[in-house]
Order: sequence, then C-alpha cells, then structure tokens
Amino acid sequence: MKAITDICYCNEHKQYLDLYLPDCESFPVFVYFHGGGLEAGDKGRQGVLYEYLTGHGIAVVAPNYRTYPDARYPDFLTDSAKAVAWVFENVDKYGNATEIYVGGSSAGGYISQMLCFDESWLSAHGIKSSDVYGYVHDAGQPTCHFNVLRERGIDRRRVIIDGSAPLYHVDGKHSYPPMLIIVSDNDMENRYEQTLLLASTLKHFGHAESVSLKIMHGKHCAYVSSKDETGDSVFGKLVLEFICGTKNSVTRQD
Repeated sequence: MKAITDICYCNEHKQYLDLYLPDCESFPVFVYFHGGGLEAGDKGRQGVLYEYLTGHGIAVVAPNYRTYPDARYPDFLTDSAKAVAWVFENVDKYGNATEIYVGGSSAGGYISQMLCFDESWLSAHGIKSSDVYGYVHDAGQPTCHFNVLRERGIDRRRVIIDGSAPLYHVDGKHSYPPMLIIVSDNDMENRYEQTLLLASTLKHFGHAESVSLKIMHGKHCAYVSSKDETGDSVFGKLVLEFICGTKNSVTRQD
C-alpha cells in the first residue's frame, strides 16, 4: 500500500484527504467518509479498513470535512461533494481508476446518503449521483441528522424529514446505482428502525434491485474497526464483497 496524505481538495477551506493506493495499475476507488456525529472523527482512523481494501486491489480516498462547532449545515455536505469531485477529476493521475464508489459510516453514512439521494450536491460539480458506481451507506441517519437538529435548537430526538434528510429525496423519478445499506441490530436508539424505513421506502419506489441490506450484530459501528477470527477487517470484507458483486453484475444500468 502506498499512502499519500493531506492532499488539499479545497483551497478555500483548507480541506484535505488521504489517498491509499494498492500495488496495481488499475483499481476501483472507494471514497470513504468517516463518522463522528458531524462534530468529531478524522480521516486517518480506519487504517484496518484501508490496509484490507488496498491489499485486495481497491484504492481508498479518505477526506476530512468541516465539522461542528466550526461548521454549519450544509458545510460538511459542500465539502464532501468537493472531495468526490476531486476524485473524479484527479484520481487517474495516480493510476487507472476503473470505477468510483462512495460510502461512509455513521455521520459519513449520512453524508453518503445525501450525496446519493439529493442530486444537487454532486451536480454542482457536473457529476450525477448515478455517475458513482455504487454507494455504501453504513449506519447513517436517513432523517434530519441529530446535530443538525441541535444547530436549529430542536430536540435531537425529533424525527424530522425535510430537505436536510436523505429520506426526503427518495423518489421514483431517479434510478439509483447499487447500494449497500448496513445497520446494527443494537444500533443507536431509533437508528435501526429509521434504516429499515429507508430500505423499505427505496423498495416502495421500485428500487429493490438496487438495494442490499445487511444487519450486523452488536452496537453502533462496532464492526468498522474490528477484525474477524482470521485477522481481516470485518467492514472491509463487506465493502469488498459489495464492490466485487457490483463489478460482476450484468444488470447495472448507467
């Protein structure tokens, strides 16, 4: 694995990303947004995941984005869309990128959902959400994020579906790339139920073939940094299986 750290993708806000490259010339790329409730976390904390994926021929791009208390909605979404745009525009300088995937865990899963379902963020950079080959939405909040509610002075337990909620944008007018939705059966309170609602809503609008739902056992995102009995990244295996399955699918519509 070759690591290139602190690449500036947005001079305006001095935002940086790390690039982890496999030892091969051609590779799919997985853009991974870290978690932390939109107020914490860092791009460099999931080394187990990065090492596993690069060891299996997948490049990883890990961006940082503005967070609370310095950020305000939608700064983290603006930054994340710019990071994805940087990948589309620049990753081929580092090798032959065959496909680009986008995903994230917890707050990063909220971000990946917003980029997937609200086309305005990527379209600001001339990219369609469907230009992404597939999405991994891991334990993200599909309703208005609890810290966005806090910013608005609203009880963080409220369930609000407005323009800041991924669920708000799900419809039958768009076709979605394949997506893997992951949640734990003992996740944060109400996260499991909201995630099932997201998956059900997608199926209700006719997107069942695009959606794979994986229920994990344990607490919120406990698997993201963990290894299995063979020493492999648990989350990395899920991502690898999804990417390999998507690449081999003959039914994907571009």
